[in-house]
Amino acid sequence: MDSPRTARRRRDAASLVTLGALLAGSVTVVTAGPATAADTLLSQGKTATASSTEGAAFTASAAVDGDLTGTRWASQWTDSQWLQVDLGRSADISRVVLTWEAAYGKAYHIQLSDNGTTWRTARTVTDGDGGTDDLTVTGTGRYVRLQGVTRATGYGYSLWEFQVYGAESGQPAPGGAVRVSGSQGDWQLTVGGQPYTVKGLTWGPAVADAGRYLPDVKSMGVNTIRTWGTDGGTEPLLDAAAAQGIRVINGFWLQPGGGPGSGGCVNYVTDTTYKNTALNEFARWVETYKSHPATLMWNVGNESVLGLQNCYSGAELEAQRNAYTSFVNDVARRIHGIDPDHPVTSTDAWTGAWPYYKRNAPDLDLYSMNSYGDICGVQEDWEEGGYTKPYLITEAGPAGEWEVPDDANGVPDEPTDVQKAEGYTKAWNCVTRHDGVALGATLFHYGVEHDFGGVWFNLVPDGLKRLSYYAVKRAYTGTAGNDNTPPVISDMTVSPASSAPAGGEFTVRADVRDPDGDPIAYKVFLSGNYASGDKRLVEARWRSTGNGTFAVTAPEKLGVWKVYLQAEDGRGNAGIETESVKVVAPPVTGTNVALNKPTTASSFQPSYGDCPCEPAKATDGRTDTRWASDWSDPQWIRVDLGSATPVRRIQLVWDPAYARSYEVQVSDDGTTWRTVHTTADGNGDVDTVDVAATARHVRLHLTARGTGWGYSLHEFGIYS
Repeated sequence: MDSPRTARRRRDAASLVTLGALLAGSVTVVTAGPATAADTLLSQGKTATASSTEGAAFTASAAVDGDLTGTRWASQWTDSQWLQVDLGRSADISRVVLTWEAAYGKAYHIQLSDNGTTWRTARTVTDGDGGTDDLTVTGTGRYVRLQGVTRATGYGYSLWEFQVYGAESGQPAPGGAVRVSGSQGDWQLTVGGQPYTVKGLTWGPAVADAGRYLPDVKSMGVNTIRTWGTDGGTEPLLDAAAAQGIRVINGFWLQPGGGPGSGGCVNYVTDTTYKNTALNEFARWVETYKSHPATLMWNVGNESVLGLQNCYSGAELEAQRNAYTSFVNDVARRIHGIDPDHPVTSTDAWTGAWPYYKRNAPDLDLYSMNSYGDICGVQEDWEEGGYTKPYLITEAGPAGEWEVPDDANGVPDEPTDVQKAEGYTKAWNCVTRHDGVALGATLFHYGVEHDFGGVWFNLVPDGLKRLSYYAVKRAYTGTAGNDNTPPVISDMTVSPASSAPAGGEFTVRADVRDPDGDPIAYKVFLSGNYASGDKRLVEARWRSTGNGTFAVTAPEKLGVWKVYLQAEDGRGNAGIETESVKVVAPPVTGTNVALNKPTTASSFQPSYGDCPCEPAKATDGRTDTRWASDWSDPQWIRVDLGSATPVRRIQLVWDPAYARSYEVQVSDDGTTWRTVHTTADGNGDVDTVDVAATARHVRLHLTARGTGWGYSLHEFGIYS
């Protein structure tokens, strides 16, 4: 099989914070004509509740029963009373009609809510005069409430009827079948018989937070979210999505999912236990959620055709890929037998997987593809491959870590915020260009984690909206409206980029502007992803030096770090730009008299990882080699300087396997030692120790390890 057009690595997403976006309006009563054809009466017969009733004959339900003169709701005789109706799912509200009895409201609010707890005011009436109030209302919500402020009479509030008009946020009625219809090159997805283009995002936050975030997702013009796993914890997400009129592509995970770098090798040729277990588990959740109004389709697996290369090679890899895609077909056939009303697809990371699906998975209704920098090449590959099924793009966005060139420090050069936003625009344009074949996309990623991967891909890291957020909104709605948008950072530089001294300062400079003229607050973060594998962003020690420049304290650990400049506008938006910085050992004046001198040790590792790690590698002047000891205490390493030599400074460049306690010792004869420095609180990284001695031999006597490994030194520098 040819190499994939683009290899890709696994991306992780986690959930951290909340978003909020409430809009309030205040207007006075106007009289409107009868409901237009676009309006639907949504409230009649729905569940209604109230703060109080005047008696058993005047319940809240009487205000939504359709009887304009025979039944009514009446409250107790105080001002702050309310009546609310649960529409059952989110709706775009256009009108509210209140038919008052003689006890009417002089002042009141019409309020909307997504959850029945947090309310936003859509209309305010201050001069009500009874009769019929026919109010134009603009907003979205599942719950609609009349909140009384001031009564017009000495009685309570009394309504013959409380009527809410609008449309159900594009959500097809429960039971509306989802179909892939049409013919070669002229397909479309339909929901309940109506055309449906997937305008989606992959979903990152915790299921428990779905009610917080999905209203914001809805506001972006999103009609679909994609998940990677479906189980007993999925229902709250589906419920929250349905309340917003959002559909869900329910995923099923198969090993080795996630493409290159993923774990969990399965033998699809022989492991019938794994396949039967997965098949039965998937069938269980299809049965459970097939009738849920949020279910759009089922997606079996994620990038496993590509990921199998981590487990097998040669002819065996080919056999496994055929067996995997044949199993995907078994799953698709089983799902269709349970749920004939929702399509089945399968996602992979490269179009090189499609020949396997074409050959082995005829029961798939459509293919799915994750593609980033090469998104526009998918159409070409589809056309050249002679495929007879449409496809979805299930992940897309800016070029990923695996696709960009390396920077001067040898790590992937992350796109700027502007380039990332352009990446989403490009992706959507490439999808819509393949009309009749590409049925939409779920762009990557509505995630909120604020770490290495989160800053690269997330639209709302730490709840802050990026330029990419607004690019997706513009793609899906055609406009960003009057949105306040993030600060824009350009021309970010780091100096010195390749020689920042550990523990010293380096300079960050950037041009920052805010399109809306908002004041900007700055933060600077560091990530050790390339230095230590730690993907977290940790706030750096820094100070502003004016004119868009910042002095940042470098970490103690050597290696290439990412430095992030974050500019916030105080309105929930942020620009985030990043460059790399290479942290090196602080320069030491004088001569390194240990360089290439005879070096011995109590032990060394002959083979483990990058070993052999002989003692001489600690005095070869290179930070990419190391000495490593056995995994026990105590150990020692010593250097013969050849003759009595003044020693005034020692620099120890530790590998992660460092010494917590050690002594620096010197000797004239290599037998009798005297201690010139002792520490019991070493923390690794770089230790620069001042000493005052003259000796021929210098030894580190290592008494307590800082890790479970042995001791490991990149450099044992002795300066005269």
